[in-house]
Amino acid sequence: MKSLRTIALVGSLVCMMVSSLVVHADETALLTKAATGDHRSPENIARNDWRHPVETLQFFGIKSDMRVAEIWPGSRGWYTEVLAPYLKDNGLLVALNYDGSTGVNYFAKGDKAFRDKLAANPEVYGKVALGSLMPPKTYPSLEDENEDLDMIVTFRNIHNWMQRDIAEQMFQQMHALLKPGGVLGLVAHRGTGEMTEKEHAKTGYLAESVIISLAERSGFELVDSSEINANPKDTKDHPEGVWTLPPSYRLGDVDRDKYQAIGESDRMTLKFVKFE
Repeated sequence: MKSLRTIALVGSLVCMMVSSLVVHADETALLTKAATGDHRSPENIARNDWRHPVETLQFFGIKSDMRVAEIWPGSRGWYTEVLAPYLKDNGLLVALNYDGSTGVNYFAKGDKAFRDKLAANPEVYGKVALGSLMPPKTYPSLEDENEDLDMIVTFRNIHNWMQRDIAEQMFQQMHALLKPGGVLGLVAHRGTGEMTEKEHAKTGYLAESVIISLAERSGFELVDSSEINANPKDTKDHPEGVWTLPPSYRLGDVDRDKYQAIGESDRMTLKFVKFE
């Protein structure tokens, strides 16, 4: 006959397991609600099938009470639409976008469009802390809302940094913003193993080894990778790079059915940790 102590221990472990499952289910429900909410357009929700925001963010280990920075959400803030409502009540989202400080009109217009989007819906985005990260001109403060970040995420941005020769600075800044033990989660267009140079970044594609090397040189350690956002149909040799494919369709109606059948680009999904 089992002792009462053993029975009590087993019961305690069962309760802990049940509690963990309940918490996980609650977090999944919160993320799913954010990813499919009425604040998102049907077009953006439809892209969930390609970008897998719930599964991707859970792979990174996100929790609704974390302090999270999204680096370069862009002009439309596709992932901001998911992160902002998810973190609104118990956590914090810091959006660190590009800006017009380097004199490039594209970045100035994109930053304004993003800020206007957030300002137009304060119920969803009113608690987002806004800042800029645009080397070599603009760097975020490490004080107040930007300190002690639990997680940093960035999506389909590395090729832009490579083209502008700021990739090293961006990774160094992300490392500085994270607390020890903090996670960097990134998604990037995945090229072939030979796509390692700046010229390849102009297509949107880069070899996975390039991104890993950039992160490791800045003090991060790769702890996991996922095929959540993989697309084996993507041949990575399109006339207009990743922008040949949906949702951009840069060739217009030329071979549109072909590129629609391929779908969005093949993407790497990498999880790094700052250990020191």
